[in-house]
Amino acid sequence: MCSCIEEPLPDPSNRRKLRLKSEVPTDVELMELLHTELDGEERIAAHKFSLTLAACESPDEQALLAAASAYGYTLSEWTSAHIVIDVKGEKLRLDVLGLHEFNSVRKRMSVVIRFPNDTVKVRFPNDTVKVLVKGADTSMFSILSKDHEHIQNYTRNHLRDYSSEGLRTLVVAARDLTGEELEEWQCSYEDASTSLNDRSAKLRQTASLIECNLILLGATAIEDKLQEGVPEAIESLRQAGIKVWVLTGDEQETAISVGLSCKLLTSDMHQIIINGSSENECKKLLSDAMAKYGVKRTSCDNQILKLQREAENGDHEIPVSMKSQKLAGEEEIPGGPLALIIDGNSLVYILEKDLESELFDLATSCKVVLCCRIAPLLKAGIVDLIKSRTDDMTLAICDGANDVSMIQMADVGVGICGQEGRQAVMASDFAMGQFRFLTRLLLVHGHWNYQRVGYLVLYNFYRNAVFVFMLFWLYVSLSLSGNVIGAKQVLKLRPLASVVASFVIKGLIAFSTTSALTDWSGMFYSVIYTSVATVFVGILDKDLSHKTLLNTIYQLVKSPSYWFLILLIIVVALLPRFILKVIHQFFCPSDIQIAREAEKLRKRPSHSLYRPDNNES
Repeated sequence: MCSCIEEPLPDPSNRRKLRLKSEVPTDVELMELLHTELDGEERIAAHKFSLTLAACESPDEQALLAAASAYGYTLSEWTSAHIVIDVKGEKLRLDVLGLHEFNSVRKRMSVVIRFPNDTVKVRFPNDTVKVLVKGADTSMFSILSKDHEHIQNYTRNHLRDYSSEGLRTLVVAARDLTGEELEEWQCSYEDASTSLNDRSAKLRQTASLIECNLILLGATAIEDKLQEGVPEAIESLRQAGIKVWVLTGDEQETAISVGLSCKLLTSDMHQIIINGSSENECKKLLSDAMAKYGVKRTSCDNQILKLQREAENGDHEIPVSMKSQKLAGEEEIPGGPLALIIDGNSLVYILEKDLESELFDLATSCKVVLCCRIAPLLKAGIVDLIKSRTDDMTLAICDGANDVSMIQMADVGVGICGQEGRQAVMASDFAMGQFRFLTRLLLVHGHWNYQRVGYLVLYNFYRNAVFVFMLFWLYVSLSLSGNVIGAKQVLKLRPLASVVASFVIKGLIAFSTTSALTDWSGMFYSVIYTSVATVFVGILDKDLSHKTLLNTIYQLVKSPSYWFLILLIIVVALLPRFILKVIHQFFCPSDIQIAREAEKLRKRPSHSLYRPDNNES
């Protein structure tokens, strides 16, 4: 049930109207249409539009509910059987006959409602059955009636303007159902709802029976505000050498506007837009873009695809050397960085028609990739494209249920807990409240954890080595003491017999029943040198402060002077060792060095010490 606040408003009839607490600005003309008698066609359409906004699938859609409440249509009760809407102070109870939920295939949702006999001051016939539909414009305009096409053109222009401002849009439509249509739909709906096989496909077919010849009521535009610190977080990730790709279901104009607002797209970037309606058109657009900007094709793409198909069948495995390594750093394109913008329809043709190699070459050459109007399965397909062709790690950051497939496909998943629900959080490896926390998670805690894990791997190796060598030297000392005892007992043994005796005594001691360490000493060794050290390293070991990691370290890594200094440090560290070695060999040569020098002298041609004078007779 939707939570609402009762606010008494001045009204001649002294009725109490329910209104949600919101700051939605209202339109004066629309308000006048809704608060007058419903005589004209425009007023009835405005009333239907407000009812559709109020009759949402769930109260989580707070933006639409708040907008409808601002015009006097407040959802006060929601159950599986009926909806109660407060219409300007009067209760309007609508019976819910069926609900087709939103999914990524249809990209819309619909609800079938019946107006009861006691409808309050709403000039609809009694027992009128209507289907109210709202969804994306790409899926709504194709099921609208052909009448009033001029209104549809105006709506398209408005949607284009809304998208250019970065707003998320929806199209709202409705129509009346006749008795025959209602009966046919109810039979199909009951069969599909109770079906055990292909239930989702049967429900889509049932929805198509009523989602046709709809009358356009209007469109909505919702501002999806960016969280605090999103532009700065994206810029920090890009400076750290992480490539950021955006996969969204919004319109292309909305995605571009959001990309500009979060500083993912900049004014100096060349935008490559791929909007193809067929395989040949997509192939031509990709080829033209690659030729225009000089993007090179990889030579072993066809062989990789062949090996990949064989690897899926279990026959072969793709060699590591054949995987492309271009993603770690994009190619330098003359004339400025590139930004690839591609829609979902083009991705369907590209990923299904063996055009992946061209898309991969073009995408990895771009600094930014922006995919819009794509379904959840396409998001997972893009992640799989990168994983199958590179050795780079993939990280998916999501906040909604439609992104679960992308999280499961990526190497690491991060879920953002927000108003979209907790499905992405439940399927992810890490969860956070805001996107800006990702910078600290990757650049600070990621670096610290990487350094600690490497340190503890070496620590555990040397800890076990110390334990083993302690036992080894213990047995060696015991064997030497046994060798002395054996020498006293055996008279006049030769050196070879003495060595054999020492090994025999050593074996007897090594395989004796006496334990070298007690149970308590072994337990305390493991506790002190394993758990305590791990706890202290995990808490206190920070090679660099978080300020250094966030501000300077990743910018320094990209400069050539940084790597020159690293090489210089290695050379300076090894230089004393070689200097001492040369001095030691010069003043205190070993027997092997003396023999080596003597061998070199013998190999030289012999010269007589006495050379006869040519002037002697």
